[in-house]
Amino acid sequence: METELRQRKKEEAEGKNKQEDGGSDIVELKKEVGIIGGISLVVGTMIGSGIFLSPAGILINAGSVGASLCIWAGCGLLATFGALSYIELGLMIRKSGAEYPYLRAAFGEMIAFLLAWTNIIVTKPSSFAIIAVGFAQYVTAPFYPGCVPPSTIQKCAAAFCILTISTINCFSVKLSNFVQIFFTAAKLAIIAAIIVGGFVMLGQGKTENFEDAFAGTASSFSAIALGFYSGLWSYDGWNQLNFVTEELRNANRNFPIIICIGIPMVTVLYILVNVAYFTVMTPSEIMASNAVAITFGDRVFGPASFLVPVAVACSTFGAANGSAFTAGRLTYAAGRNGHTLQIFSYISVTRLTPSPALIFNSFIALLMIIPDSANFSTLIDYFTFASWIFYGLTFLSVIVLRIRKPHWERPFRVFIVIPAICFLASLYLIVAPIIEAPSLAYLYAGIFILAGLIFYFPLVYFKLTPPFMDPLTSFLQEVLEVVPPPEILDEDELMEQKRQEEKEGEVNEAYSHAF
Repeated sequence: METELRQRKKEEAEGKNKQEDGGSDIVELKKEVGIIGGISLVVGTMIGSGIFLSPAGILINAGSVGASLCIWAGCGLLATFGALSYIELGLMIRKSGAEYPYLRAAFGEMIAFLLAWTNIIVTKPSSFAIIAVGFAQYVTAPFYPGCVPPSTIQKCAAAFCILTISTINCFSVKLSNFVQIFFTAAKLAIIAAIIVGGFVMLGQGKTENFEDAFAGTASSFSAIALGFYSGLWSYDGWNQLNFVTEELRNANRNFPIIICIGIPMVTVLYILVNVAYFTVMTPSEIMASNAVAITFGDRVFGPASFLVPVAVACSTFGAANGSAFTAGRLTYAAGRNGHTLQIFSYISVTRLTPSPALIFNSFIALLMIIPDSANFSTLIDYFTFASWIFYGLTFLSVIVLRIRKPHWERPFRVFIVIPAICFLASLYLIVAPIIEAPSLAYLYAGIFILAGLIFYFPLVYFKLTPPFMDPLTSFLQEVLEVVPPPEILDEDELMEQKRQEEKEGEVNEAYSHAF
């Protein structure tokens, strides 16, 4: 019985699509993410604009060059530990949406809904919007030499970025993967150029900033936590592969390979890039610069320095593409479980993409760029701590599911100490910034999260549906040419289904014997 269940689960999880050979009419997300695409998704989303623009946040809180580099390395180690914990969850619960299905399995519908509510309405679209605005700043700058481009022009460029990326993702998963791979390669090229340039200068004797590197290191635990906070924002994206679990080819083999290559690669690159910065610029210059890579390029690359803003634009575009790709999968997963509108879980019949979810996320992101960019930059800063609340609960879910669901198949088992360390680190990262710099904004973010309960109880718990929803869903289904996805069951649901089939078989057999 166990073997049959595992086989059935494998077939469900791998989402076998036999449309090409005419064996099935099932419309579902296709498995088109391989090793190169997966690494590009993780690396390309993690490396956005932060490492090029202002890595000063860590330096300000660390207090010294040596401590700053240690925090960069520590953030990479924590991101790697977190991703290892997520491998176990991703291969055990083969559903897209990252933290959402894991929290649902470990803690129930309410916590999963609050995660979806927070990420879909604020965190994901605002992150998409802020990356798009970063892209717009660097695309428009060459047309306005010596002055700041008008905000209207920048917003139009940001809107163009959002709409272009949304169109690409709605059109084809393969095209989105190609875009991700291309722009990841572009940003890795400029990072390699910065590293080589820095080490050439280092070989020429520019070592002043590394002498007595730990002088002035901050002694406050809260300050160090804020340094980690800033660094982990640059590492954000380490969990991106879990958003597309259903679309990953040969997951048992490829999932660990992608994580074990992608995140350590980013960690090494971040450390080497910072070493290059410190070789050319003093700590005070780095803290004063709004665009460290631009200043670095002017001093090292000479006439070729114009390539740096081009590379930053490529980097932000690639990061925005990865952000949009994964955000759509979260909205899709939540819609499939009735935690958002049902239409968001529907899949395009012709393109096999979750186009309604992608369109909705892009619409929210477009709304986010209307106000002044500083407003939603502050918003995302305060909601970062909320993200770590859900990260912490997800790390805890590894332990909870080990206790509650020991019979679930785990192709990859992480050393249990690792998620425990990540959980404790999450608690520290949640509490320390509030103690260091208490603000009502943290309270407002918490209130917003809990405000999701206003929608949860009537719409999810009591399943009250407005009368206009069914006609609206039917209308949108026809306009967008989308259909509902196939259901994916977990271990317990498969076992219950098996019991029901066995019971029906016994009844049918008894009935046939009786007659």
